[in-house]
Amino acid sequence: MTAQPQPNTFRAGPDERGHFGTFGGRFVAETLMPLILELEQAYGQAKSDPAFQAEMASYLTHYVGRPSPLYFAERLTEHLREVSTASGLSGGAKIYFKRDELNHTGAHKVNNVLGQILVARRMGKRRIIAETGAGQHGVATATLCARFGLDCVVYMGAVDVERQKPNVFRMKMLGAEVVPVQSGTRTLKDAMNEALRDWVTNVADTFYCIGTVAGPHPYPMMVRDFQCVIGRETREQMMQAEGRLPDSLVAAIGGGSNAIGLFHPFLDERQIEIYGVEAAGHGLTHLHAASIAGGRPGVLHGNRTYLLMNDDGQIQDAHSISAGLDYPGIGPEHSWLHETGRATYLSATDDEALAAFQLCCKLEGIIPALEPAHALAKVIELAPKKAKDHLMVMNLCGRGDKDIFTVAEHLGAAM
Repeated sequence: MTAQPQPNTFRAGPDERGHFGTFGGRFVAETLMPLILELEQAYGQAKSDPAFQAEMASYLTHYVGRPSPLYFAERLTEHLREVSTASGLSGGAKIYFKRDELNHTGAHKVNNVLGQILVARRMGKRRIIAETGAGQHGVATATLCARFGLDCVVYMGAVDVERQKPNVFRMKMLGAEVVPVQSGTRTLKDAMNEALRDWVTNVADTFYCIGTVAGPHPYPMMVRDFQCVIGRETREQMMQAEGRLPDSLVAAIGGGSNAIGLFHPFLDERQIEIYGVEAAGHGLTHLHAASIAGGRPGVLHGNRTYLLMNDDGQIQDAHSISAGLDYPGIGPEHSWLHETGRATYLSATDDEALAAFQLCCKLEGIIPALEPAHALAKVIELAPKKAKDHLMVMNLCGRGDKDIFTVAEHLGAAM
């Protein structure tokens, strides 16, 4: 598809109907429309309420532990500069990690969940439901529900329940009911299907806390807004560290909340390169989860976006070694940024992510989640081709505790 004309500002969207260009919107059952409209009104009021913003800021500081550090990855930078020299390029970007894995609960997910739970409390909702893949959104939701004394039900594909046992245990310890989903591929897509069914059935007292920038409007906008704390902090911290803004941004993408949180505050600085990294799984001609590289526009879970579909328009199975990227779609704002050409979307295979995972452990003493390991795989590819004064920021959006069993299984390591 040819790129759409670029708007005057990328940060203005979506429009009043929730569209980013031709993407987004709200394609939902009639029974859900009153809930969606109620949420839109409640979020609009909260966003313009100084008391809400002050409460949010206080919890981000004193409970979540923000701001998260912006860390100069010195040994990785030197390693990739040696790679550059060996290739005859004599360059190599200076690499920074935005360390959102140091947040309470171990990932970026808590930024969004905190905001949604505070909105739910304003709406008088006492029962919170959520979907989760890698389990980090489920853990964050269970954590905030425990903090505020709310009932919590988390839907999780049975396959993900098995490969993310540490996070399942954490959710249960926090008082959440974890419901294994046995339908479909038994992964994230199916967990979201079940959560939506629950929401339709229990409209009076239930708030659906969506974990990514997908779903019907206002979710993609609302989740993005809560995650933009990542990019706002990065701007300030980079100015303190280097006296200027970064030259490029890199983040992994499933639905894409950590990525849009980093990207959005920089979208109108058009000189800054933006790279989103999808999961290429076993390769783009095999099983993967790269919706932009291997998909086309369609409708799923209440919004129009790029999806993995067969010739008949049926959703295809997605695959990634990372449970958090194992989704056959992407957030609608990312689809729009792709078609306008503002952001470049790359993909990394399971093997590339595993190699990056190991390199990060050995060079920086940081065990990353498999999700940001995909982004790191592209940093390893891109950085040696850049000049030495090029500043590159990668969002290290989750820690790897939850993935050590998966990595051990694939590497054949004894645990």
